[in-house]
Amino acid sequence: MEETRSARKRRAILDAARTVFLRNGYQGTSMDEIAALAEVSKQTVYKHFADKERLFTEIITADIRAGGQRSDAVLDHLPDSTDLEQDLREIARKLVTVVTQPHLVRMRRVVIGEADRFPDLARTWYASGPERGYERMALRFAQLTDQGRLDTPDPLLAAQQFVWLALSVPLNRAMFDPEPYSTEELHRFADEAVRTFLAAYGGTAPA
Repeated sequence: MEETRSARKRRAILDAARTVFLRNGYQGTSMDEIAALAEVSKQTVYKHFADKERLFTEIITADIRAGGQRSDAVLDHLPDSTDLEQDLREIARKLVTVVTQPHLVRMRRVVIGEADRFPDLARTWYASGPERGYERMALRFAQLTDQGRLDTPDPLLAAQQFVWLALSVPLNRAMFDPEPYSTEELHRFADEAVRTFLAAYGGTAPA
């Protein structure tokens, strides 16, 4: 289906806003600058987004949604997995490679930098990203526990531990060091996270 003129303008505004926010930070970004880069009027920007906070919120939730969708399909099919260890490795590998992408790391820095002045933005980031991910994963871990393929007395805690076994070291480095890990190194963190996770939470039924 062909994109409408209004949809094209909205996408141009979002793309321009993402560029300016990442370059200038939240506080240093103006709607005038976004409008100029998007090649639309400031009135058009306000027609689509009531204020700068709502525009920023839309960007962070869209970026998180895009990242989450990459692992959702595998996650949703976990209860039917014929190779649980392999599927968990796939989820962990996608997690570390998506979350440590440079533009998402930069956006995370912007959100953290503005958290004291704009706590609602930080809450939106957390609710749309980590919290949503934990809850979706916990649901699948609970199902796998019912099947006897995992043993997670507290599925939510198990989900949180799974994520941070894979993500803590590479994300912490990415936040402070511009030199990223290679794909092979990221996969090694992911694979070892799954091995450790299954050692703690593996069930009695065949995986």
